[in-house]
Amino acid sequence: MENLREGLIPTVLGTAVTTTGVVLRNNRSITPLISGSIIGFGLAHIVLGAIDLVEHRR
Repeated sequence: MENLREGLIPTVLGTAVTTTGVVLRNNRSITPLISGSIIGFGLAHIVLGAIDLVEHRR
């Protein structure tokens, strides 16, 4: 875990959450507001993780 770059975990987590939101968007029983919120939450993690990756680049 020591060699894991800072920001990689939020970026990967954000990718998984965003993908989940996109899959739920195709499900008619889920409200579009909920799936949109999940997508936004995932995209925020991707952006914040990417910022950490750029800031802590060696």
